[in-house]
Amino acid sequence: MSASPEVVADVRRRILDAAAEAFMLSGFANATIDDIAREVGATKGLVYYHFRSKFDIFLAVYEEGMRRVRERVEPLAQGHETGRDRLAAMSVGHLVNLMEDLAYHHVVHQAVRGEASTALKPRQRDALLALNDLRRDYERMFRGVVVEGIKDGSLRAVDEKLAARTLLSNLNAVDMWFRPVEGQPAGELDRLARRIVDLLIGGLASEIDTPTADCGS
Repeated sequence: MSASPEVVADVRRRILDAAAEAFMLSGFANATIDDIAREVGATKGLVYYHFRSKFDIFLAVYEEGMRRVRERVEPLAQGHETGRDRLAAMSVGHLVNLMEDLAYHHVVHQAVRGEASTALKPRQRDALLALNDLRRDYERMFRGVVVEGIKDGSLRAVDEKLAARTLLSNLNAVDMWFRPVEGQPAGELDRLARRIVDLLIGGLASEIDTPTADCGS
């Protein structure tokens, strides 16, 4: 008797969660199928039943990470608020997702840096290219809201491509120092995300112009 779709989906999710953790902690090259199977509490055979290879698991984690963050952020790009308000809301959503799904974000960043590059089969190379396009499309969504903010006057005239990339790079850099605390309320993550976004979008300058300090030599 074959497993129900719900059971299959649950096993696949647990494999992806375990793989994301393994890739984050050990890196793609050092993480093993044994590590993943041990974390799931299953055999290597079960992992291979769902995925052909370690790189196929990596691709699936990358895809799931992009799906989750897009699902949270995309609705925030819509609405009647100013471009700046929507950009801030998107940035908070991105950060909360990063902190909740930290391991998945690490895997996406490994893919961006090419840390999982191996001798890929054509189907794997095509899948990786498609996921990279998906990530670039996510960046274009931010860029589009920057353009709208410039048009409505809520953002100053800047290079929208540079602005979106700089913003996302700074948001993503949070994974370098953030570590979850067991039992930490979700509200704390939201508050931390808002403080970070206020610094990134609001800046550090006072509303009152002050002379630039002489740093000396």
